[in-house]
Amino acid sequence: MPAPATSPRRDALPGARSRDGTWVRTWDNEGAGYPVVISNGMGAPPSAWPLLADPDCGVHAVSWYHRGLDASHRPTEADRITVEDHAADLEAVMDAAGMDRAVLVGWSLGVNVAFAFARHHPERVAGILAVGGVAGDPFHILFGPAGVLREWRGPLGRAGAWALRWVGPPVAVAASMVPPVLDTFQTLVALTGTPPAPGLTATSAVAREFATHPWTWYSRLVLAAGEQEPMDTSFATFPVTVVAGVLDNLAASDDLRHAARHLPDARFVSLPGGHFLPLQYPARLHRELLDLARRTDLPAPRRDA
Repeated sequence: MPAPATSPRRDALPGARSRDGTWVRTWDNEGAGYPVVISNGMGAPPSAWPLLADPDCGVHAVSWYHRGLDASHRPTEADRITVEDHAADLEAVMDAAGMDRAVLVGWSLGVNVAFAFARHHPERVAGILAVGGVAGDPFHILFGPAGVLREWRGPLGRAGAWALRWVGPPVAVAASMVPPVLDTFQTLVALTGTPPAPGLTATSAVAREFATHPWTWYSRLVLAAGEQEPMDTSFATFPVTVVAGVLDNLAASDDLRHAARHLPDARFVSLPGGHFLPLQYPARLHRELLDLARRTDLPAPRRDA
């Protein structure tokens, strides 16, 4: 039985208890506006969305840290790390924030989690911003730009997820060197009077987070999420915006475009980037989120006179 992740800061951190009793660390921008739940890429922190950290960004955004990562507990039953389990965590976070309905923001495997939650609770979902991911069967969209045959994508995806146990630690060492370089660069830029770039700030924060991951556990999380079955999305009658990076080797743009065509009310956006669009295009994705929120039936936020 795996022991819970330990952290001397846990007692002081906000959190929510999921349906199976697993405690996850939560995050809240304490803002006002459209209710938004961020369903992040596996292992990515909320800081990957730098503009949503501002309480005046126009949305009340909440999120969480995945099971066994950062200060979140590992489940008592080690196999409770499926997409459905993460969807239950999303529900717990949403309940803790007092949100009856919300726009879901999914990125990468977080898109799978968002749609899994929506399938069980469509009445609680006003819309989904799906960035670099699809609903169900996540490995089948891998390696499209690289020209890998579709029948090889699943096996290669599972092999890559297993390899994270050995590749992850040296990558973490390299990632740990990124924040000091970016911080120094931004300090030098700030001396010119130029405000720090949100994307660089977010990249530094994400690199710090990934440098601390327990990679064997992280590998298991990715493998478990990759086992999700294909999903019929006919239930998703709410507005959806699908955003793809044309150079994304982890979520082929053509597959995302195809998925958007099979959604009843979807907008497709293609950007000249890779898998880390929240870091590359924070302002553009923020605009897409606000545009999507206005397409929903959520009431417009009240503005103080």
